[in-house]
Amino acid sequence: MNKLDAVNGALVADAAAMGLHWLYDQGQLARVAETGDVVFRAPDASVYENHKGYFAHAGRRAGDLSHYGEALRLFVDLLHSDQTYSVDKHRALFLERFGPGGSFVGYADRPTKALVARILAEGDDLPDLSGSDDDQLPAITPVAAFFAFDLSASDLKTAVGVSADNPVAEQGALAVFTCLQSLQSGSDMPAALAKGAEQTTGELAQLMRQALEMKSYEPLAAANRFGMPCHIPQGLPVVWHMLNSCQDFETLLRDNVLCGGDSCGRAMALGAIAGLAHGVPLSMRNRLNQPEALLG
Repeated sequence: MNKLDAVNGALVADAAAMGLHWLYDQGQLARVAETGDVVFRAPDASVYENHKGYFAHAGRRAGDLSHYGEALRLFVDLLHSDQTYSVDKHRALFLERFGPGGSFVGYADRPTKALVARILAEGDDLPDLSGSDDDQLPAITPVAAFFAFDLSASDLKTAVGVSADNPVAEQGALAVFTCLQSLQSGSDMPAALAKGAEQTTGELAQLMRQALEMKSYEPLAAANRFGMPCHIPQGLPVVWHMLNSCQDFETLLRDNVLCGGDSCGRAMALGAIAGLAHGVPLSMRNRLNQPEALLG
């Protein structure tokens, strides 16, 4: 296994989902699939008209990253040079990337906006745990980079807390991180998923167990059962079900889109784990508009 494929898989999965991100109508997604491949689509507002969803990525092209992928790139840039983590460097780079006049132009989610506002308001007076009380999937964005560059679970917890000071956010990130570590150490996928799920407690742990207990591969049913939106207790069980039942990287990415909802958020976990376990096909890597973002 190539540890860098955790990053590559997450980036490719994010770009694959971006064009139909936050379309919540599985029937409409099935109709879109009849017109061509659902991955690496160009965002098209007309696809969302009169259907449940939120069109967030106007101006982006097929193969571009969403704000999730751009957040992962931030952590790659942060860690790639010296492979150490600093809260101060994290927040400085975050402001350069997502703050006023920053290099990223596009949709910004609630935790991102809140952190930018707090950095601007409080500056150096911020505590390390400067994040919102938020349990959504943006908390997963550091994981692939921290795994690929051999940082610790303690460093990861600190990085998550910078933008999401929430126990479920921390548990979700640690579940993905632990699963990646377990795979790298030689565990098979079911064992690695079970090990990752052990990092969770309460309702999230119950949902993760339920996902692993589903006998047949039914990703759309899993999305309807656990939820399509952005919260970790919704998205992560869907990812765990899919990974437990399917071993084909491309199938996983297409089915992630067809599940609907926050497909780019789920991609941070799904793409990282599937990329490490199964590799990232060159045919999928070549459809990313920012090939310089890929590692190795």
